Amino acid sequence: MIRLLNHSLFIGSLCPCFFSGMCLLGILFLIPSPSHTYAAFNGFQVEPHTIALDQTLSGGPPKDGIPALMSPQFLPAHEVDFLSPEDRVLGIQGTHQAKAYPIAILNWHEIVNDTLEETPVVITYCPLCGTGMGFRRKVGNQLLTFGVSGLLYQNDVLMYDHQTESLWSQIAMKAVTGPSLDQHLEPIFLEHTTWKAWYTQHPDTVVLSQQTGFSRDYSHDPYQHSALSDQVMFPLAKQDARLSVKDWVLGVEIDGKSKAYPFSILEERDEAFSDSLNGTDYIVCWDSHARSANVLDHRSKPFPSLTAYWFAWDAFHPDTAIVQISSIQTKLKQKSPNSVC
Repeated sequence: MIRLLNHSLFIGSLCPCFFSGMCLLGILFLIPSPSHTYAAFNGFQVEPHTIALDQTLSGGPPKDGIPALMSPQFLPAHEVDFLSPEDRVLGIQGTHQAKAYPIAILNWHEIVNDTLEETPVVITYCPLCGTGMGFRRKVGNQLLTFGVSGLLYQNDVLMYDHQTESLWSQIAMKAVTGPSLDQHLEPIFLEHTTWKAWYTQHPDTVVLSQQTGFSRDYSHDPYQHSALSDQVMFPLAKQDARLSVKDWVLGVEIDGKSKAYPFSILEERDEAFSDSLNGTDYIVCWDSHARSANVLDHRSKPFPSLTAYWFAWDAFHPDTAIVQISSIQTKLKQKSPNSVC
């Protein structure tokens, strides 16, 4: 059974050097002409749309220039020799199966069309925003597969589906152009953690193989410079100076209200704690060794949350609150937060 997230509760690129020895330079700002010819949008028809087209940018590569994985291969954990303990992975768990997707591979592909226990899923990662998100691939009665459009909105990857060629916002979790406009993706729970932490918890996990069918140097991080920089690669509509743009946060949204938990605060607290938003109680879990965080509901089930750079969370949640160390509650009615996590 896949851990599904209640969508009503959950409303965080500089593109890889995909030619050997060549790095793409420059930023192309895409502004629609009065005649509404959108050939510049990597060939996508962007009518109708619900995003600002003048804030929809080309990341450099063309449509499918960053190739999504359509038939991913996996290795049992004991055969994996290309991950170090501190390497980051996205982890997904079903009832009888666990899978890990190394960030080092996702940096070059961003989208993995996959299945978990016969359920079609898509694993997505935006290197510029630091956001790893998983979704069911069935929307309504239609089974979708996804590719990388080469376009960005608020620095976040815009995916597209092969069936209707609608553009989908990863963080907004919905179609923002085309025939599927305003249809929503159903999120599934992912952990953004280290290989050591994931393998310790899930020794029977399988791992996305480097045998992807594409020639890429997965030992090289094309986003290393960006990750170390305190600047964003593409212009933002606005910047909220309450935190630095590249501060890591855990974001929670409930019925239009949102709250960000800076990792610096979680690190200072260095233990789990209970909190609430919009009348809903939950537990914030923090792993100081893996530098990862997630949220559980009162039944200890995964609760919708997103790990992201501050600028990315704020771009899609401009009215977000930011938790303060003085406001953190520590008491639960039945269990201590640490025992729940």
